Amino acid sequence: MNNIVILISGGGSNMAAIVKHAEKADWAKRFGARVTAVVSNKADAQGLVFARQHHLATAVLDHKAYPSREAFDVALMAEIDRLGGAGSATGQPALVVLAGFMRILGPAVVDAFPGRIINTHPALLPLFPGAHAVRDALVAGAFETGSTVHVVDAGVDTGPVIVQEAVAVLPGDDEASLHERIKVVERRLLAEVVTRIAKHGLTVHDRKVTIA
Repeated sequence: MNNIVILISGGGSNMAAIVKHAEKADWAKRFGARVTAVVSNKADAQGLVFARQHHLATAVLDHKAYPSREAFDVALMAEIDRLGGAGSATGQPALVVLAGFMRILGPAVVDAFPGRIINTHPALLPLFPGAHAVRDALVAGAFETGSTVHVVDAGVDTGPVIVQEAVAVLPGDDEASLHERIKVVERRLLAEVVTRIAKHGLTVHDRKVTIA
């Protein structure tokens, strides 16, 4: 069984899109894959409610409770292994999905799950990396921006791209309106990508991504 662990920090709309796809397509029966757990760094993350309603294991690791970023990363790695390893062929999750997880993973976490962590970004990378991508696109006067699903590496928004889709910047757009349209695309793209990975697997070699 190929296990998938999803990390969230808030409402969990991206996570919910993935779980709904998994249930609709019956991943366990068709692909031998399943979402096993949802982990949050915030106890009040609303996405945890959805996860529990859908009978997923959940865990909260409050990053503020740890003395350092490194200590939090060690605890996070252990929790991902614990929740994602049960029943898997390797004892580790096949995939870790950052679905609105508002923490930068340290190198130890990335190295522990090489080529098996994916994330979304609200821009067409390598354009507008960082925490203010939507605002930066508007300030730059871009005619379009979009959503990227990429593999996480040791940098910030520098990992190999899996898929991208453009979103037009409309006259009168502000950060909130533009970001809302990007989120619609983001949820669909992420759910589609995770479904493909659940079915075919993910390989990263020389920064080239293969889902087959």
